[in-house]
Amino acid sequence: MHSCPVCDSTSTEVFLERCRVPVHQNLVLEAPQTARAVTRGDLRFAFCHDCGFVFNTAFDMGKLSYGDRYDNTQDCSLYFGGYLDGLARYLLQQKRLNRHCIVEVGCGKGSFLRRLVEPPESKNVGYGFDPSYVGPESTLDGRLRFERRYFGPDCTHVKAEAVVCRHVIEHVPNPRRLVETVRQALAGTHTGRVFFETPCVEWILRNHVIWDFFYEHCSLFSRASLRTLFEKAGFTVDSVRHIFGGQYLWMEARLLESRPVVSKNSGAIHDLTLQFVDTEHSLVQRWGETIARLAESGQVAIWGAGAKGVTFANLVDQECRLIDCVIDVNPRKQGRFIPGTAHPIVNYCEIPGRGIEAVVLMNPIYREENEGLLDQAGIQVKLVA
Repeated sequence: MHSCPVCDSTSTEVFLERCRVPVHQNLVLEAPQTARAVTRGDLRFAFCHDCGFVFNTAFDMGKLSYGDRYDNTQDCSLYFGGYLDGLARYLLQQKRLNRHCIVEVGCGKGSFLRRLVEPPESKNVGYGFDPSYVGPESTLDGRLRFERRYFGPDCTHVKAEAVVCRHVIEHVPNPRRLVETVRQALAGTHTGRVFFETPCVEWILRNHVIWDFFYEHCSLFSRASLRTLFEKAGFTVDSVRHIFGGQYLWMEARLLESRPVVSKNSGAIHDLTLQFVDTEHSLVQRWGETIARLAESGQVAIWGAGAKGVTFANLVDQECRLIDCVIDVNPRKQGRFIPGTAHPIVNYCEIPGRGIEAVVLMNPIYREENEGLLDQAGIQVKLVA
């Protein structure tokens, strides 16, 4: 029995197991041999009956190595770039995040933090922490600084007034330690605010998205478990809501002088996990049959060389026999190979030359954008979601 990393409950239950999956989904790999020889690990996901938190009990942080070959950038997509623009405007205008020292935990390549600091009228300064950051250490006349390392207790010398953390906490096996460290970074202010974004495990389970369980995401939150986590760390949670078509949770919280009452509620997690387990195997089999049927009319590709696409390919086409390639708009990924199966990553403009007749969309939220790109290029292909 594994105790819950969020609420310490021992009432936990394993519901999903997969063996020898690639531990990295967003590594950019230069050769098929390297892609097939990636480090592997196991999935053994459990849920907490008390707070609804979902976590990989087999996770080993020592297997992971984030560096300059790691690329989970999504803003090569115009749709996603517009989403980030809107999120930044919300923080600057509606939440009045101005004249602040902003720390971004896990800033990636720094594009979102730049959106918060670059407008001169914001008067903000920013510090980004991420081992995979690539670029200058200081920019915008010193108002924006980056450090190529994990955010930890030794980073709390930066006296933050606001902390932003997007799509990081799901990578952390001990989320309470991270949130407590964030609290330390805000200790010098009475108005400290935090803004966290993370995938919603209830959305994943309810929609049977089998390719959204993978090794890097060892900690998956429901609305209730995210609230419990921050309350235990000494924050008052103002709101937890769904964004990005329901796929993500967006949480806003503030420091409290005294410890708040901690709420726990597992919600529908138990029933959702049972339903997911009942359909997982049949869905993997059905997708394999669907792709095999599509391949009778021509080559088949999948669109999206991020975590979803990599996980999907490793689930349904481990031997690289059904799927011809993976399409991605990120030029840094094109010409390389995905971890595990070593499917090649290509630009969508290569669809006609490769004889591709059908493309499976890994995230239908991008469908309209993808259709627009294909129309502009004069490419006709069947899109499957």
